[in-house]
Amino acid sequence: MAKEIERKYLIDVEKWEKIEKPIGQHYRQGYLVTDPQKTIRVRLTDTKGFLTIKGISVGATRSEYEYEIPITEAKELLDNFSISELSKIRYNIVYRGMTWEVDEFLGDNAGLFVAEIELQSEDEVFELPEWVGQEVTEDDKYYNSNLTINPYKNWNR
Repeated sequence: MAKEIERKYLIDVEKWEKIEKPIGQHYRQGYLVTDPQKTIRVRLTDTKGFLTIKGISVGATRSEYEYEIPITEAKELLDNFSISELSKIRYNIVYRGMTWEVDEFLGDNAGLFVAEIELQSEDEVFELPEWVGQEVTEDDKYYNSNLTINPYKNWNR
């Protein structure tokens, strides 16, 4: 079974804005299923489409199956079958040999920045960049699927 081991962190936006970063990739992301036990997601970038199925998270680990699909089909699925959607800009930053994916959310989630790091095991050791803040791996309100239902703009902060 395919597994994803991922930890999530909030970003110190003030520090993040001071670092040099690559050009980000715009993502349009919609959900066909948002269930506590599983999600089925369609993601569209400028150059690719993906269908992803994820299982329930246990700690930082969950089942994940991801398949590249034609861009036209990804757009059709989003336009015709998505029950909820978000958009974001993703930046891939390499720090100390590890790739961090930093998402700058747009629309109803504007102002939220989340960094993710994929690991080989839950106990893998890695260093946090100075712009990484509080860990939110097990806080389900930061799951992208939940951000489509309860967006950041509605949170009491």
